[in-house]
Amino acid sequence: MLNDLYRKIVMEHAKYRRNYNRLEGENVRKVHYKNPTCGDVITLYIQIKSEKIEDVSFEGEGCSISMASSSMMTELIKNNHVSNVSLMRQEFEQLIRKGKTANEEIDLGDAMSLQGVHKLRARHNCALMAWQALDKLLSDVSGYRGIER
Repeated sequence: MLNDLYRKIVMEHAKYRRNYNRLEGENVRKVHYKNPTCGDVITLYIQIKSEKIEDVSFEGEGCSISMASSSMMTELIKNNHVSNVSLMRQEFEQLIRKGKTANEEIDLGDAMSLQGVHKLRARHNCALMAWQALDKLLSDVSGYRGIER
């Protein structure tokens, strides 16, 4: 029953992508990122001011998991401080790699529907693609800690 609900959330985000557009303007950073294992691609756009993500969007093509995860991520991080986004990033990595989060106080919203991906090792990079692009984009921003590889 819960798996059906999660599947519907993922498919809804994949079909009706949130924040799917090109972001332009002042303080906008962008990065083009390609999933090294399957060829899915996104361009991630972020507008930052005073270590707060004021706006975020993406463009790209890929499987339903990568597109849904990108949509979910943009909803989560928009209007959030970079240090909070860093914590969300760490928790999402745990969710995908281990199947559970380490800190229940961090709300991952709809992204929790991707929990089952941890059983599908070949799809980990699909779910993590947008977050890995975010790591590249925010690597020099104070307060952000991505995943060290």
